[in-house]
Amino acid sequence: MTESASARGEPLIRTAPMPADMNGNGDIFGGWVLSQMDIAGGIVAARRAQGRVVTVAVDAMTFHQPIKVGDIVSIYGRVLRVGRTSMAVQLETIVARRLDPTEIKVTEGVYTYVAIDEHGRPRPVPADSRPADSRPAG
Repeated sequence: MTESASARGEPLIRTAPMPADMNGNGDIFGGWVLSQMDIAGGIVAARRAQGRVVTVAVDAMTFHQPIKVGDIVSIYGRVLRVGRTSMAVQLETIVARRLDPTEIKVTEGVYTYVAIDEHGRPRPVPADSRPADSRPAG
């Protein structure tokens, strides 16, 4: 059984991989999953940074199960911690197999993003101005 969607963070991407995304074993390439997770994490990070961000590291990545063509892939994310110019984003990839609505956690990872200015230089991440009761847990 997977954890609740609220504990995972916000839903960011929902997609379905195509046959062109398969590796020689018939599963979806790990690189495809990593790129989808990076896009999702970039959304969370840019919102929190209130502007441009760049990926600087994938600090942890775990592949639990393969993704198959026809799976419905959902990626959830939340900010784990914020430094002066960087932030760590926890991401989880959940799938529902083609004919089975049961959710399966297939990958999870922590990506690090740095807020940048218009010249591509690191800039401070603004303070979170939302009230404490409206911030994601974590």
